[in-house]
Amino acid sequence: MTSPTLRLFDTESRTLRDFTPLTPGKVSVYLCGATVQGEPHIGHVRSGVAFDVLRRWLSAQGYDVTFVRNVTDIDDKILTKAAEAGRPWWEWATTYERAFERAYDQLGVLPPSVAPRATGHITQMIEMIERLIERGHAYAAGGDVYFDVRSFAEYGALSGHRLDDVHQGEGAGLHKRDPRDFTLWKAAKPGEPSWPTPWGPGRPGWHLECSAMASAYLGPEFDIHCGGLDLVFPHHENEIAQSRAAGDRFAQHWLHNGWVTLGGEKMSKSLGNTLSIPAVLERVRPQELRYYLGSAHYRSMLEYSEHALQESASAYRRIEAFFSRVERRAGAVSVGPWTDAFEAALNDDLGVPAALAEIHHTVGNANTALESGDGEKARVLASQARGMLGILGVDPLDEHWHEIGDAGDGAALAALDVLVRAELERRQQARVDKDWALADDIRDRLFAVGIEITDTPAGPEWALKTDR
Repeated sequence: MTSPTLRLFDTESRTLRDFTPLTPGKVSVYLCGATVQGEPHIGHVRSGVAFDVLRRWLSAQGYDVTFVRNVTDIDDKILTKAAEAGRPWWEWATTYERAFERAYDQLGVLPPSVAPRATGHITQMIEMIERLIERGHAYAAGGDVYFDVRSFAEYGALSGHRLDDVHQGEGAGLHKRDPRDFTLWKAAKPGEPSWPTPWGPGRPGWHLECSAMASAYLGPEFDIHCGGLDLVFPHHENEIAQSRAAGDRFAQHWLHNGWVTLGGEKMSKSLGNTLSIPAVLERVRPQELRYYLGSAHYRSMLEYSEHALQESASAYRRIEAFFSRVERRAGAVSVGPWTDAFEAALNDDLGVPAALAEIHHTVGNANTALESGDGEKARVLASQARGMLGILGVDPLDEHWHEIGDAGDGAALAALDVLVRAELERRQQARVDKDWALADDIRDRLFAVGIEITDTPAGPEWALKTDR
């Protein structure tokens, strides 16, 4: 069994480190949130789900957690897409900010302590630029302001990039001293929004926004900075450079979640391989999608497939059916304590797969107790399972799933699972008896009413047909 101390993999040191908060009893977390340029897809919200588990686990252990998740509401992509659609940039950003908030809420992601917008923190950004210029780490030229990468000796420590190999991906810039320098402030252009500064009107660079917002709410030094793996370079590397060069110690731990991939490639709008949240929620319920997105280890890549999504949804419905059976036979199930094995799993770098294995083990023991007539033992074990599922954000009995309006669907699916399982047991017995006609008849009758059967090494699985 692992140590009871929470250990987290720190991207900067590339080691599994014991987590000790800067202030006893309090934890400060900053998560790079959405750039609100369009409809959220499942790749976007994976970080929200993954680090919601971190937040819930910290809170469950008694920490007072301040959780900041920013909104990037001014960005090249937002301006370009709004202009292409003939809509004001601020209206475009607000529309999709609401879409992201709706997606987070549907998936049971707890609201942040604060969700600062970049456009609301221009003053803090200007102040940070002034500090950098005074310290010799930034320079103004032609209305732009750039960070002097060569002035910061630690540049590249987070990503492992050598300075000679650095490419910011933002163009050479007419006034850059070095193509590796990155933009802190962009001079005003016709038709774009701008704010007044000592260097002329303009708008902030992306990297500057997060440094200013993190320090505004969490101070010059805070516990954990989270985000997607694609943000390690250049975004987070540049955040570290500008914040530490300005005199802030900044984040003490860096956590990064893996991508959702499709066909081996990172899911992104530019690749045209996105799956929007509204589209996916036409095929599975929000809690089923959350269960799917949160079931893999947060640092691993999650290769999307419709089959895997439906398998995960089916597994979740079996958990719902389990609670339904316990409550029907033994009474209401409260929220109980987690087990030692569950605690060890989450303390080992948020090991959700091992934590889920412990939950399924507990559910299995509860089912055994229920079938043997020991309803009280089954109810105690079910309460433990419910408590552990709650920390993962997927407690089927949580009021949230009732509030979003699909409680009837959940109850119906749980009841349907019991009936389908009985048919699958008949089919399995028919196959053992080599009564292939009966086995095929059961499969065909289920298919005719919209239920697909998949035979797996662990036994048959069922799912509602995706074209329903």
